[in-house]
Amino acid sequence: MSEHGRWHRLRHVVTPHSHDSADKVDSAMESSREGLRALWISLLGLGVTAILQAVIVVFSGSVALLGDTLHNVADALTAVPLGIAFLLGRRAATRAYTYGFGRAEDLAGVIIVLVILGSAVLAGWTAVERLVNPAPMTHIPWVFAAGVIGFVGNEVVARYRIVIGRRIGSAALVADGLHARTDGFASLAVVLAAAGAWLGWSWADPVVGLAITTAIVVVLKDAAREVYHRLMDRVDPDLVDRAERELRRLDGVRDVSGLRLRWIGHRLHAETSIVVDAELSLVAAHEIAADAEHQLTHHVPRLSGVTVHVDPAGLAGDDRHVTLSHKLRGVAEPVD
Repeated sequence: MSEHGRWHRLRHVVTPHSHDSADKVDSAMESSREGLRALWISLLGLGVTAILQAVIVVFSGSVALLGDTLHNVADALTAVPLGIAFLLGRRAATRAYTYGFGRAEDLAGVIIVLVILGSAVLAGWTAVERLVNPAPMTHIPWVFAAGVIGFVGNEVVARYRIVIGRRIGSAALVADGLHARTDGFASLAVVLAAAGAWLGWSWADPVVGLAITTAIVVVLKDAAREVYHRLMDRVDPDLVDRAERELRRLDGVRDVSGLRLRWIGHRLHAETSIVVDAELSLVAAHEIAADAEHQLTHHVPRLSGVTVHVDPAGLAGDDRHVTLSHKLRGVAEPVD
């Protein structure tokens, strides 16, 4: 064994760092708490935005603004399925659901995508109806101000959700942030329509509404693609390359015969097969498997579960079989 390999294993022994399942549970629970905090804070932000708009609706009597306000209220409630998904993801794995309940986030992402789709359909339908049956807009300054409030409030919430979602690896929370951004576009449409009405352009309201519907469809495409990738177990190929590089650098690893990564909720799980000398003892093979798990959990972000299969070198095809499985135990989170 090389000097580097001896030093690495000695450091692994004496360094106060652990890969026990309890440590992984703490990390996963913290990310879930962060996601829940993001949901409740953003829900409060959207609630305040909707209340301010509702007050202006009372003064202005604008039907268009009323629709936008109700739309913001309905869209804020998409935090409910995502919040339920985060709570479900914290339940411990069972004999029936051996991987836990992290996939609930993907189901919540599907619901959010459907809500965005409904928003696009509603916005398009309203714009066409207004184009066919024009209606005058009154209390234009109040409507303009309400549109600005709606746009700013939704954009702040969108940025916050997207940043937190990407930080903890939650595609559903990112999709919900994109959804909030579509609501901001809808409110911006109110601003542009109010400006057009102030200039005397009666056609501005429906035309701008159709343009914003197109923007919502583009955001819908991005959100649907992200949720689809998660449902199909797609991972960033760079993560796979990075993991393989780290495994091949280990002393005793002659080859990496297989590596798979998958998302479960906002945590990654890995399974890999490494090739070692056939003459190694069981203890030596176990040490190499432990090093492999150590390297993967340190170099692959949000990786919480690893199974390492050790294959003996010199056996080809069907004669090769798994001689050792070094697995990080379950990382499902208990219910508070």
